[in-house]
Amino acid sequence: MLRTFPPTKTPALHRARMTSVLLIAIVLFSPLRAPAQQPGVGSSFIARYQARVSATQNEQPHWITPLVTVTPRLEQELRTDFVRQTSSAGYHTWNYDNGKGLELIPQRHIELLFNLPPFFNHLAPKSNDGFGDVSFLSKYRIFARNEEHGNAIVTAFLGASVPTGKNGNGSCCAIVTPALAVGKGFGLLALTSTAGGSLPVSNARGLGHTVAWNNVAQFHLGRTGPARFFWPEVEFNSSFFMGGASDGKATTFITPGMVIGRIPLTHDAGGRPGRLGLTFGAGEQIALTHFHTSNHNLVLTVRMPF
Repeated sequence: MLRTFPPTKTPALHRARMTSVLLIAIVLFSPLRAPAQQPGVGSSFIARYQARVSATQNEQPHWITPLVTVTPRLEQELRTDFVRQTSSAGYHTWNYDNGKGLELIPQRHIELLFNLPPFFNHLAPKSNDGFGDVSFLSKYRIFARNEEHGNAIVTAFLGASVPTGKNGNGSCCAIVTPALAVGKGFGLLALTSTAGGSLPVSNARGLGHTVAWNNVAQFHLGRTGPARFFWPEVEFNSSFFMGGASDGKATTFITPGMVIGRIPLTHDAGGRPGRLGLTFGAGEQIALTHFHTSNHNLVLTVRMPF
């Protein structure tokens, strides 16, 4: 059962910031839906930019982004997640935003992600709420083929986090995280695998290193009709710890879920869907290993591609 708690000023400020960014994106990009569907139409910078983004995304598979695993596909969207973690003692911690934010495609092979710091609301006694660390991520798409020409993709990631967390809700040090992601589609089935490791900038002995390996199987219920919006999935999210307090241990979650989208919010004069859309989803992380710090974690996501 979900527990309720009174709102605080800090989460409200965080939600207000997300709302402001969302409104700015809608104002900037929703009027340009027709040029984005017809490259070469329109002469403004944003019209040309959106047309280039559409052409870039048409070169890659059109799968939906998984619930937890970072997709190798290049995406352009606003995203916010909400995660409720449950400790072994039965206490809940809400993670507002989960370190998501703005995703842009400035060049043909590149995506940049500018993430807001998550806010942690602890329901356990003697726990301090506060913001977590600011993080960034860049993608470089090495190889891509859309559904008509191979249905596959390979992308390199480089992530980083800055220790801005308060009240013990973040790391002591900056961390760099390189990763590699691959994906292959087989008809309505899409398989994705991502592997990467953390490299602390300082205090590597105290923090240790974490190798994350995520595997996803998604099934598209249909190509036409209402079924085209539904993507049931199952993820296996694994972390292997080397050094630090959890040296030699590993945690694996199985994450069944459903992602629904992309639902178009705009259409051009010809009735074709515009770039502005809505995607949302939900799932639950269930621990498969004896070692885990949380279990039965509820994951909710809301995204607005543009």
